Amino acid sequence: MADLVEHGDRLEIRLNGGAFAIDAPRGKLRAMAPLAKYTWFKTGGPAELLFEPADAEDLCEFLAALPGWVPVMGIGLGSNMIVRDGGVDGVVVRLGKAFAEVEALDPTTLRMGGGTSGILAASSARDAGIAGMEFLRGIPGTVGGFVRMNGGAYGREVADIFVACDVVLRDGTSATFGPGDMGYRYRHSDLPDGAIVTAATFRGTPGDPDAIGDEMDRIAEARENSQPLRTKTGGSTFKNPDGHKAWQLVDAAGCRGLAIGDAQVSEKHTNFLINTGEATSRDIEMLGEEVRRRVKAHSGVTLDWEIRRVGRFAGEPVEAGA
Repeated sequence: MADLVEHGDRLEIRLNGGAFAIDAPRGKLRAMAPLAKYTWFKTGGPAELLFEPADAEDLCEFLAALPGWVPVMGIGLGSNMIVRDGGVDGVVVRLGKAFAEVEALDPTTLRMGGGTSGILAASSARDAGIAGMEFLRGIPGTVGGFVRMNGGAYGREVADIFVACDVVLRDGTSATFGPGDMGYRYRHSDLPDGAIVTAATFRGTPGDPDAIGDEMDRIAEARENSQPLRTKTGGSTFKNPDGHKAWQLVDAAGCRGLAIGDAQVSEKHTNFLINTGEATSRDIEMLGEEVRRRVKAHSGVTLDWEIRRVGRFAGEPVEAGA
């Protein structure tokens, strides 16, 4: 259990790993905050601390004051994530409206806050007459998340448009990372653990807003027709192995409709897991592992998770901090 006690402008914080005191941040800080409502699966335990910073400076000051043994992770729209039922130790950072602004730097370049959704990012590019960012309409997440994981859809990925990103590191210092710092590869970057992307700059090409809008509509329609968007899901579950489509491997292994409790492999798109009712995060993760086992047995291919799995299983012991 975690607890916050106010002493004027100071906060005494007790976590499972220990206790410490810091100056109260300007943003919102809550103890034992439920995370299920922030995830698309609508499952999972609480964050020991959930922090929604007022701005990047507030985030820097807060992280600088945290003892080094306190883990930190970011959460965006919660679309590509399983939060385990035992909850998440340490601090979960969620970027709110203050981090969802979009600014045009020149006729082909946009700077976006880390909390900007893929839909807003693509729409802003359309309105500015910038082509090449339409695919962001198909990524169910925020700039911070898809910059970290090199998110992509419909033949494009973040690395194709990335110019730079501003990050706050775990120790509270800020830094700017360019393409050479990111180590981008399929659904992966070299951003360090605990780093929070507060803003990113993307560059496209001049385009006609009507044509850009038509392409965004095509992407939206394709997603609606092929993916279980109106269910509690987490997006694409497994990475596509070299030379294969994950959904085809799952289907060939006989996993379409496979269920554990209320967790099910989608009938509509077999690379999506869905919560059909009251599934737990454990149900969903164990279903994913069973799919991986069956695919390996059938095809010899090992599927790698694309969805992040964070936190502790229910009942799992907590490691003490320093």
